[in-house]
Amino acid sequence: MITLNDYLYSGDTILRILHNYIHDLRKDAKKTHNEIDMIHCNFLILIRELLEHNDFLTAQSQQIREFYKYMAKEYPFLAFTFRGRIKSLIRAEEKFNGYVVEYIYNYYTEHGKYPSLTELKNRLSCFRDFIAYRIVIAMPKCHLKCEEDRESEELKYLYEIANVLPGFLEERGFTAEPANGIKESTSSLLNEDVRPYYRDYICGTELDEYQSLHITFYDNSSRSYMEVQLRTKTMDDIAEIGPANHLGYEKKQESERVRRDAIPKGECIYFDEADERGMKLLGLELSELDVNMFSAVNNSLINDGCGLYRGRLILPYEHLSRFQNDLID
Repeated sequence: MITLNDYLYSGDTILRILHNYIHDLRKDAKKTHNEIDMIHCNFLILIRELLEHNDFLTAQSQQIREFYKYMAKEYPFLAFTFRGRIKSLIRAEEKFNGYVVEYIYNYYTEHGKYPSLTELKNRLSCFRDFIAYRIVIAMPKCHLKCEEDRESEELKYLYEIANVLPGFLEERGFTAEPANGIKESTSSLLNEDVRPYYRDYICGTELDEYQSLHITFYDNSSRSYMEVQLRTKTMDDIAEIGPANHLGYEKKQESERVRRDAIPKGECIYFDEADERGMKLLGLELSELDVNMFSAVNNSLINDGCGLYRGRLILPYEHLSRFQNDLID
């Protein structure tokens, strides 16, 4: 079986790794008539093309910057950051295989049988977050009457910004994509006209405490999808360095083992291969990798200059809150 892990020790560049992995995976898929691996190849080609031909990101980020300027004018008292990234190769590979494992496991648990190839292929046609932007806001204590107001005030402004974002970007060549009922919001702070487009991870309680608003847009200029996430600083801390930081190594392993134990080996090749690829990636010792522009002391101290593990940074915009007396001037 062909796995990404086999290509991470050669000292090659990201693009060279992708080229070799796609070539060998496609060759093997044709030989074994594995249609899921063919979809896998197409998935990887999208990533390669995004990394090779990303000139459109300059124009796209300029449109995102317009919303940044809007927020700076409308909310000068807020502190906020805008970040943009192209999903990392390792995270993208984890996600593809994770989708296969999760869908087959859930289907088998519910129906007692495996999904058809057609059903599985349909499930794997919805990757729309290769490009992702994140808006993180914070209300400085100096602008609050009392500290207890912080969470409610930040939440109020977060949803207010979420209400404006779809219309703002649609005027600039983007189309908001329906969320199709996934994580539908129950918050009274989110307007009815934008509610169908958001996946609201704030209203419901996630096991890992993850909270965020997600919305997907289609960029009509570049003909590509992008995701925008909106969070408060507290939500971002929980996602990046807290319990929601990909569940943690041990919890992820435990979750994968539960799924593996539920599906008998040898009964579903697509599950078996995706599970093995996922577990191999989960067990990577990053300090042993030899990828051009990547180095790691261990799995915590990482210098990723190529977007292998942490993704490729597109833009950083930062707005520091201004004091109320400054606004009067």
